[in-house]
Amino acid sequence: MALFIFTKAILEGRPIDVFNYGKMKRDFTYIDDIVEGAIRVIDKIPEPNPKWNSQSPDPATSYTPYKLYNIGNNNPVELMHVIEILENCLGKKAQKNLLPMQSGDAPATYADVDDLIHYKILFTFYDLPVDLLKIVVQGLFQCSIQVKLWFPP
Repeated sequence: MALFIFTKAILEGRPIDVFNYGKMKRDFTYIDDIVEGAIRVIDKIPEPNPKWNSQSPDPATSYTPYKLYNIGNNNPVELMHVIEILENCLGKKAQKNLLPMQSGDAPATYADVDDLIHYKILFTFYDLPVDLLKIVVQGLFQCSIQVKLWFPP
């Protein structure tokens, strides 16, 4: 979401809020990687634990099994680097409101893909050539102007 919010604000000449003074890291994941991860785990049916007891539950198991997968890039990117790439792509400097950390936020987030050992990320944020990213960002913004889908009022 930040990519879209920042892009719109930069193009409109409005400041962006940058929390923790920009000392944040986030995981950016290409949609094809999410699809690939989902395909790889779809046939991995979790096994029930017949010894599971509701009086003394084990949160890692269940009588009625399910499995949550955290599918993502597992390669956090510094927020200031993301802003720098957007500035380069858009040909415009961002006006940054450098703010302290928000309550309840984390300085770094990324997907833990340990359960997906054989899962290989197709692209990382750093793999995207700046020219391609520029085309994507500008295309998203132009599309949003036409359909008002990406940037709600």
